[in-house]
Amino acid sequence: MKPKYSLKKNFLYAMDGAKEVFKEVSFKIEIFFFVLMSVVLVILPYPLWAKIFMFSSMLFPIIAEIFNTAIEKTVDLASEDFHLLAKKAKDISAFGVFVSVFIPVFVWGGFIIYFWS
Repeated sequence: MKPKYSLKKNFLYAMDGAKEVFKEVSFKIEIFFFVLMSVVLVILPYPLWAKIFMFSSMLFPIIAEIFNTAIEKTVDLASEDFHLLAKKAKDISAFGVFVSVFIPVFVWGGFIIYFWS
């Protein structure tokens, strides 16, 4: 039987997911840099619109890591044995996280160059 969903249950499911993703060391590292760069962002003398873009760009690696963790858990559920396709799925999702890190790097770099020149 399909469970009945409610706003409260959906929130609790999301919090269960947050607890699970916070067990990942890589996610903790990304959160550390997110907080650090958020503090730097408050200090920078840039206009609000630029800070909004810069802050938003920092969410990409965090979201990518959440999806990466979900993919890894799903692959682990499908097979506990080593399988080349399972390795490829995990490697590709990890590459997605790697690529997502370049988004804030380019956004921040662009704004720093723009406002310092």
